[in-house]
Amino acid sequence: MAKFFGNLHLVLVVGLVAAIAVMVGYGASAPVDANSVFRWLHAFFGILWIGLLYYLNFVQVPTMPKIPAEQKGAITGHIAPKVFFFFRYAALLTVITGLVIAFVNGYGHQAMTFSGEGNVNMIGLGMWLALIMAFNVWFIIWPAQKKILGIVEASAEEKAAAAPRALAASRTNLLLSLPMLYCMVSANLG
Repeated sequence: MAKFFGNLHLVLVVGLVAAIAVMVGYGASAPVDANSVFRWLHAFFGILWIGLLYYLNFVQVPTMPKIPAEQKGAITGHIAPKVFFFFRYAALLTVITGLVIAFVNGYGHQAMTFSGEGNVNMIGLGMWLALIMAFNVWFIIWPAQKKILGIVEASAEEKAAAAPRALAASRTNLLLSLPMLYCMVSANLG
C-alpha cells in the first residue's frame, strides 16, 4: 500500500479510472458529454490553482522569514519551482476550460461583455476576475519568481525589487479569489 500511495502518477491514474467508472456507472442519471467533462476538468484545475494560491499566501510566504537561511534552499530550489509550475498551468487550464464551457453553452459573449441578464453577468464578472488573476500569475508573479528563485539570472537588487511585486500580485489574486469564487458558485448556469 505504501508503494502505491508513494507513486503520485499511479494514484492519479487510478483516480482517473475511478472517475471514469463513476461516469459510466451513473451515465443514465447524469449523462456524460463534453460539457460535463469540461466542467469536471474546470473544477479540478480551479481547485489546484486556488489551492496553490492559498498554500502560497497562507503557508509558504508567511513561513519563509522564520526558516533558517541554510534551510531556505530546500524550499526555493526544490519545492517552490514545482509549486509554481502547477500553479501557472492550473491557472491556464482553468481559464481555457472555463472559456470553453461558456462559449460552447452559448453565454460566453454575453458574459464577457456583461450584455446578458443576472446570472450571465455574474459569471462574466467571475470570468473577468479569473482572467485578471491568470494575467497576474503569468505576467507578474511568475517573471518575478523566476528572479527570486534564481531560475533566471538577476542581481540582488533585481531580486529585491521582484519580491514586493510578486507579493502584491499574489495578494491581489487572494483578494480577487473571494468574489470570483462567489460568482462561480452562485451563477448556476446549467
